Amino acid sequence: MKKYLLFSFVCLWAFTSAQSQGFTVTLKTPSYKSGLTYLTYHMGKNMNIEDSTLINNKGEAIFKGDRKLPGGIYSIVFPGKNLSVDFFIDKEQHIEITADSADLLNVVVKGSKENILFQQYQKAVNVKGGQMQKERIAYNASTNSKDSALHLENYNKYNKELNDYREGIIASNPTSMMTLFLNAMKDPEIIIKKPMTRKDTLDNYNYYKAHYWDGITFMDDRIIRTPFFLPKLERYYREVMPQAPDSIIKDLDYKLLLARTAPEMYKFLINWLTDEYINPKYMGQDAIFVHLFNKYHSKGVSTWLNEKQMETISRRAYMQMSNLLGEKAANIDMIDSTGKTISLYDVSAEYTLVIFWDPTCGHCKEEVPIIDSIYRASWKAKGLKIYAVLSEPDKKAEWVKYIQENHIGNWTNVYATKEMEKATTDAQKPSFRQLYDVTQTPTLYLLDKEKRIIGKKLTWKQFDDLLQTKLKNNKS
Repeated sequence: MKKYLLFSFVCLWAFTSAQSQGFTVTLKTPSYKSGLTYLTYHMGKNMNIEDSTLINNKGEAIFKGDRKLPGGIYSIVFPGKNLSVDFFIDKEQHIEITADSADLLNVVVKGSKENILFQQYQKAVNVKGGQMQKERIAYNASTNSKDSALHLENYNKYNKELNDYREGIIASNPTSMMTLFLNAMKDPEIIIKKPMTRKDTLDNYNYYKAHYWDGITFMDDRIIRTPFFLPKLERYYREVMPQAPDSIIKDLDYKLLLARTAPEMYKFLINWLTDEYINPKYMGQDAIFVHLFNKYHSKGVSTWLNEKQMETISRRAYMQMSNLLGEKAANIDMIDSTGKTISLYDVSAEYTLVIFWDPTCGHCKEEVPIIDSIYRASWKAKGLKIYAVLSEPDKKAEWVKYIQENHIGNWTNVYATKEMEKATTDAQKPSFRQLYDVTQTPTLYLLDKEKRIIGKKLTWKQFDDLLQTKLKNNKS
């Protein structure tokens, strides 16, 4: 038995591909003799307006256009924007809706067979939903186990009847929009109701993940114009999928391959995945964004993006390419306060902590003394050395003063002069800011003995935990 999420249909996203046929949506409502009404749709989590028109003194409003609207759930919003009526649009594009705002459960939609099923479904959900809500309230108010058991039994009975009704629609109308959207709401069952062992838990997870997209095709553009697809997509990549970059990259490549025959789905997925991983939530997931750039954006597939959007994506990708986890850190040559050149690779150590910081930065003033304390107390004895880079060369005086006053002279403290930065720019070489994606301070990297990046952009506490884990694993 599949579980479903209760829902209230709302209007959805439409795409812009031109069609030779037009559309007409006529509203007849005895509740209004004037007022502005809207034809709306969803784009992701946002409500967009497709069209607007005035209701005439006969209680009629007509929306029309010379292109065909894409399949999805649309909504007419009544004057005042407090009430709306939902309906399907698919192949049938000339629709008449009769709706009394005082009785929106008895809307009549003509010109569309899909909407007959939709209206029947809405009424059934309203009845069963009311019955389930009544039993839920009674269960919470129960004062003894007998009453609790009775109301729980009734609730489960009504829930089963609703699920059976939904499964009946799917079985008897396999190609309908109603089936498409019901499948989008499904949540896979858990095969082991009371897991007792770790294997039970893993079996539940693997089954759930394998069946998460059952009934949903990535080759149908209509599914993106539901309020269910985006939350389902978000949950899948944020909670269901292992957060390892390689696993996510393999999965998204497969889904994008499926979506190549559905241009709006393909566009939707690339846009969402780019937004999701351009500023990743977990260390190392920037590799996902770099992959998206290298395989898709840089190959010219995202033609719908404007010049400014592509520039932002390209700049972000180039800032991340040279500092991915597991890759060797780029060598940088800097000078210390005496004018001596010291490169990062001159530092010989089991581990190297690279810090980009600014002595006038409030956060740096808090973090640097703490980092120095734990360095002296623990890290130094474990073979770690610190290569600290001044991020703003025009603050050399403040930098020297801070180093002296806070006694961090036993770090390798270096900076690049303005002349050095100009030479790098003139030679069209990437600066240390690009090589290490330094967009804020302090920015920290942890390197191993071969100068491979094993940690980046974490707090000092997270770096300490990571270092302790590495040391422990090396001993085992």
